Amino acid sequence: MKNPKITRKITQGVYVLTTEGGGCIVDAVSRASAGEQPLFTVAVAKTNHSHKLLQENAKFALSILGQKADPAIIQTFGFNCSKDIDKFAKVKTTRINDIPVIDDSLGYILCEKVDAIDMETHTLYIGRMVEADVFSNADTPMSYAYYQEHKEDLKKVTTEQGKTAWVCTACGYVYYGDEVPDDYKCPLCGLGKAYFKKKED
Repeated sequence: MKNPKITRKITQGVYVLTTEGGGCIVDAVSRASAGEQPLFTVAVAKTNHSHKLLQENAKFALSILGQKADPAIIQTFGFNCSKDIDKFAKVKTTRINDIPVIDDSLGYILCEKVDAIDMETHTLYIGRMVEADVFSNADTPMSYAYYQEHKEDLKKVTTEQGKTAWVCTACGYVYYGDEVPDDYKCPLCGLGKAYFKKKED
């Protein structure tokens, strides 16, 4: 394999997937059928806690992010684990059919889960759209290419004052402690201690 970064040229968006109990940032989303209630697919990494939540819940929502979306949304849903924090306490949401959707988004698609296909590193969840709405047309949808180009600004880590923070250089997850345990695995991307760098004040 010569340069896998070519995959960043594939046109796709950046979304916040939410379900009861948590959520995460996803980009592998696709419409799989047409009609009044089309099917949508979303791939979720098995190492992500939201994968477990999707296994347990029957509904999920996809909030479409714009380029002007608050970077705190990506920081909260992309670089933290729902086991550790209440993500919905940090980002303003509205509950639609008992599922939180992101207020600062272009709109949402609410789906009922109809199937799940097991893959090597991810599960492909398939949902049927049961409700959707547009919140704003005043912004351009954030693409995966835009995210990669502006990633460093979007993922700037804000740590808790007075605590020693170790940041995963792959995904931005923050571990708090004097040292990262030798057998520690990042709860977001699954990588080990070697990928954590101490955040300097």
